[in-house]
Amino acid sequence: MSGHPSAVPYVAVAGSGEPPAELLGPAEELGAVLAEGGAVVVTGGLGGIMEAACRGARSRLGQTLGILPGTDRADANGWVGVAVTTGVGEQRNALIVASCDVLVAVGAGYGTLSEVAMALKSGRPVVSLWSWAIDGVTAVESAREAGERALALARERVR
Repeated sequence: MSGHPSAVPYVAVAGSGEPPAELLGPAEELGAVLAEGGAVVVTGGLGGIMEAACRGARSRLGQTLGILPGTDRADANGWVGVAVTTGVGEQRNALIVASCDVLVAVGAGYGTLSEVAMALKSGRPVVSLWSWAIDGVTAVESAREAGERALALARERVR
């Protein structure tokens, strides 16, 4: 996709910086699917799920935006294309949610739960890949399905 930034879907991938190892491959595949679909992949910019999703997106020459908790861009993982420092710690989760059209939650950390809650409260769709089972969240069983569902939901929002 090209054109005005408002026409490009922004999909946030929320997940732990220290996830179970079996979630890293699916998170990377998710990032790749999102990039193939033309989305900007938005994360918290650090390690774990965030890094894996960024690595997947960049493997498909996709754009990645990392919204960091601290004030040093050097803290971003090596797959973040654009790093934004905030200096607000975990409160940056609200900025991640505000920056996306759709949120994909991977795994079930408490930081991820906060992003899911904020997304739902703000009316943004949430797709869950082995994450929290909450009313209003669409649960899927594979990274490809998560990416495809998120892209479809994002395209509805950016029309």
